[in-house]
Formats: sequence, C-alpha cells, structure tokens
Amino acid sequence: MAAFFYFLFHFSNFRIEEISSVLLQITIITIVVPTALLLIMRSMGMVDSFMIPNVSQRKIPLILQSFLIILLIRKSITIESYPELHFFFLGALSSTLIALLFLFANIKASLHMLGISALTAFVFGLNIHLQANATYLVPLLVLITGFVASSRLEMNAHSPKELVIGLLIGNIPQLLLLFLWL
Repeated sequence: MAAFFYFLFHFSNFRIEEISSVLLQITIITIVVPTALLLIMRSMGMVDSFMIPNVSQRKIPLILQSFLIILLIRKSITIESYPELHFFFLGALSSTLIALLFLFANIKASLHMLGISALTAFVFGLNIHLQANATYLVPLLVLITGFVASSRLEMNAHSPKELVIGLLIGNIPQLLLLFLWL
C-alpha cells in the first residue's frame, strides 16, 4: 500500500512500465514469498496456525521478513531511485527488527497494528513532503487503524497492550526517518 500511495503521488514522474515492475517486485517479496514460506513452515509443523499466536513461533518469520526487506532495499528500492519509499522500507525493517527483539523479551506486538501505523505515518509524511492536497487520506488511515485494532481485539488475537506496542513500533521508526527525507 505504501508503494501504491508513493506512485499515486509521483505518478507523473515515472513510466507505467517502471511503476508496474516495482509494484510487482514489492508484491513478490512482501506478499508471495512470505506466504509461501509460511505455508512451508505450516506444513513442516514449525507454526501451528497462520495467525502465529505463539511468541516463539514468530521469530523465524520475522527474521525471514527482515532478510526480504533488506533484499528489497538493496536491489529494488534504492535511495537514488525512490528516496521516500526507500526510507519507508528502512523504517519497516527497523520496526520488524524491534518486534523481533521484543519477542526475545517474550513480548508480543501486533504486527497488523505495526503495519497500518507505519503506513499512516508514511502517508502523513508524503502529504507534507509533496504538498499533496490529499488531506482526507491520513484521517481515513487513522480510522482504518481503529478498525484494525477493534478487529484484533474482537478476534482475541491481541491484548490492548500488544496493540499499543505494535502501534508504537510501527510509528516511531517512520516518524524518526521522516526527518531524513522531509
């Protein structure tokens, strides 16, 4: 979604072929490969379910996700070609590593909240940086963040504490990195 918003705001700066290529690469590295790895881990009994409620079972997926984000940052989303998007993925890597460190302290964070809060902070920064007049997007994303939090509570997937931890872990790296590209 971050890449979608990035290219939506920068649509006139890139050819449609380049946008399609980058979006395809991001989709493969952030959705297809992790899903395939999760299916493999599930079939091998390394995870009990796709929700991965067990703290110890979350470590390997987060480590793998960290390596995939590093691959994306180094090979596809370079700072020279896509500076704001590069910093978004750098923030995503930081958030993933922080969530992983929390797991070693036996603290679980909501990865859904981590993701939606990072996206909200990124779109907020893009709006300011590009002086885009898309002021409706940030409040909409804040509302969606509330929906995500409510659904995680309703499903008994997380406690309120885990939701707040996920929100902070997603927001803080993005907001700190804003100062480098704003």
